[in-house]
Amino acid sequence: MEMDLRRVMAFGTASSSNDPEILKAAVIEAIKVGYRHFDTASIYGSEKALGEAIAEALKLGLIASRDELFISSKLWLSDNQPHLVLPALKKSLEILGLEYLDLYLIHWPLTSKPELKQLKFPFEEDDLIPFDLKGVWASMEQCQNSGLTKSIGVSNFSAKRLQDLLSFATIPPAVNQVELNPAWQQKNLREFCKGKGIVVTAYSPLGSKESLYWGTNDVMESEVLKQIADAHTKSVAQVSLRWLYEQGVTFAVKSFNRDRIKENSEIFDFSLTSDDNHKIDQIKQERKVKKFVIADLWDEE
Repeated sequence: MEMDLRRVMAFGTASSSNDPEILKAAVIEAIKVGYRHFDTASIYGSEKALGEAIAEALKLGLIASRDELFISSKLWLSDNQPHLVLPALKKSLEILGLEYLDLYLIHWPLTSKPELKQLKFPFEEDDLIPFDLKGVWASMEQCQNSGLTKSIGVSNFSAKRLQDLLSFATIPPAVNQVELNPAWQQKNLREFCKGKGIVVTAYSPLGSKESLYWGTNDVMESEVLKQIADAHTKSVAQVSLRWLYEQGVTFAVKSFNRDRIKENSEIFDFSLTSDDNHKIDQIKQERKVKKFVIADLWDEE
């Protein structure tokens, strides 16, 4: 998968807000600014509002056709079984009001009992059943071969789990979406994915202070990043996103604030220096989501 600009900068739609009108307005504003990649998931509850916003953008003439957009969604744990993958994708498409996705991801390398349809952290052992990766991936490949999604990938997969997947995949994953930012740089995983031709997409690229499940401001309050931002007359957010871009990483950034939506997109008019990169390399590293999943989900960096 080539890394063009419409894929580099995704607009994330996960939110603690249940107001679809706020999301729709934000998506419309993002399209006006230039965003073309929109990231959703069945568990986010944002597919319907996103679909309505796309329809509104078409009506307003902000885009000429749906084909101008890159839309990704994800398979939730309760549907992470071979016989449930295709129905889950079809349901997402129905809710979105679309004929196809550009990218469909396995949300987590876990399978829950069917009744666990809600977002829950931490995942407990009693919530889970064995994950049939080979069977699920065969169904994901069927989704792509049927034309319901143009590409398929994964999320929250370690290098070890990716290696297992690649050992039998007929269609390799195009993307691995993981937590990644200057305070959790995932160097080993990025190197592995680069060697296998897998695009890495960062979620929580600016940290995740507003998350319902984990909170940190390590990125936005980093003194190192503040100093670099001041030197470039940019914001900490812009420096962080520029760093990801220069690392060859795509990212899904979320803000429903009009000014920040625009600010987050203005990262292509400056470059970081080698000294900047050296300083960023020294930032203390800590995974934030680790406290909210069962042990051994990932190999540690």
